Amino acid sequence: MRLILVFIALLLVCGCVNEPREDASTATMMKMNEIVVFETNKGNFEVELYRDKAPITVENFLGYVNEGHYDGTVFHRVIDGFMIQGGGFTPDGVQKQTHAPIKLESQNGLSNVNKTIAMARTMVEDSATSQFFINVDNNTYLDYGPKNPGYAVFGRVVSGMDVVVGISKVETDNRGYNQDWPVEDVIIEKAYTKT
Repeated sequence: MRLILVFIALLLVCGCVNEPREDASTATMMKMNEIVVFETNKGNFEVELYRDKAPITVENFLGYVNEGHYDGTVFHRVIDGFMIQGGGFTPDGVQKQTHAPIKLESQNGLSNVNKTIAMARTMVEDSATSQFFINVDNNTYLDYGPKNPGYAVFGRVVSGMDVVVGISKVETDNRGYNQDWPVEDVIIEKAYTKT
């Protein structure tokens, strides 16, 4: 019996006993979250999307990314210590056409903390289309709560947060009816999914 135990121990040490391998279904379940790269005239940053927490929002956002909707748009609302907002306007102040608004997914357990990305909307709950914002502080008062529908977080910046912070500090002014518009255009030159 002792010889058998010694033989098994040697097999394990030598790696001769096969460990269970992950099958295709397990690999699919462990699929990485999508990453969207933003190339801007101020530098690049990357955002990881949480489809499992905000499936409608992520699908909507990726639709705009894949259509090239964000290419050539600007960050049109920038507030230092708060957030940067983009995805809706061209540099000349023209608002781009969008698809129908989506359902608000603010009750997903995610919080508007520093580095997170969320959908912008009007006072109407289910009104988000293409515009988004990136928090540069812990803005938890934007989360869902009693008498507060909140704003739907659907991802976070995983690379280039220094670029986002730099954008948040640019000089701003009013442009038409829009406040906090950067004096020098901050342009999203290209947005695409990372492969």
